[in-house]
Amino acid sequence: MYILNRWQRHWANNTWMIISLLVVATLPFFLFLGLYLKSFLLLHDYHLGHLLFGKIWKPGIGQFGFFPFIVGSIWVTLLAMVISAPICLLAAIYVTQYSKTRLLRIMHPAIDILAGIPSVVYGLWGILVIVPFIARYLGPLFGVDTVGYSILAAALVLSIMIVPFILNILIEIFRAIPVELKEASLALGATEWQSIKQVIVKKALPGIIAAFGFGLARAFGETMAVLMVVGNVVELPKSVFDPGYTLPALIANNYGEMLSIPKYDSALMFAALILLVVSLFFNLIMHFFIIRYNKY
Repeated sequence: MYILNRWQRHWANNTWMIISLLVVATLPFFLFLGLYLKSFLLLHDYHLGHLLFGKIWKPGIGQFGFFPFIVGSIWVTLLAMVISAPICLLAAIYVTQYSKTRLLRIMHPAIDILAGIPSVVYGLWGILVIVPFIARYLGPLFGVDTVGYSILAAALVLSIMIVPFILNILIEIFRAIPVELKEASLALGATEWQSIKQVIVKKALPGIIAAFGFGLARAFGETMAVLMVVGNVVELPKSVFDPGYTLPALIANNYGEMLSIPKYDSALMFAALILLVVSLFFNLIMHFFIIRYNKY
């Protein structure tokens, strides 16, 4: 009887763990399915290529071209990563390899505070500081007449927002590398920078790729702060000083008031579906690179 009761408890515990695992594993599928069903009205009436590459957005006359929103999202995301990625990598190397432990103890609370600030606060800071700086100084410096609300303003605000997210991951990755690897390299005659570049960074490369990939996916879906400074103009940007419009901003600006228009509601759900697919794509690509690198 004791063995039977123990086996039953063991089976029950395993069952709940398996159910929890299945819920987590199938959640992306159900998210995709739900958004696809809500988008089906639009997908049924329009060709996918027309939706993705159409440049005209006039829902009142049935024109649903998502290309300006996709391009705006890509511009803002990639530019934010170009700004933040080197800063995060160099800061993580310095904090973990060169500085004293006391600096790291000071840095962690500061990074957590930055990560905990609401995105609307970053957006307000962007309106008060970044937008006037671009309009008064940076634009004229490059001979561009701009009001400041632009792809560049959104990218600068977004780059600051994702720094604590990426930096936290990179610090933990570098701290997890055994110090003996660096000591062995130094013992063989390598300089400290050579040891970091050739040993530490190479060992941490899969984690670095993953950190940048997760940061990219996080940046692509950011809404409020980007919405407040990007300009929200449905046009293809020709430079970083032009205003743009991102997919998350499109959903946030229009979803509440457009629920009564079925096709418009379906279009916004399709925008959310694009965001989900792109985020999953980024993550799958990062996992592919990590697995491929680990083979060698």
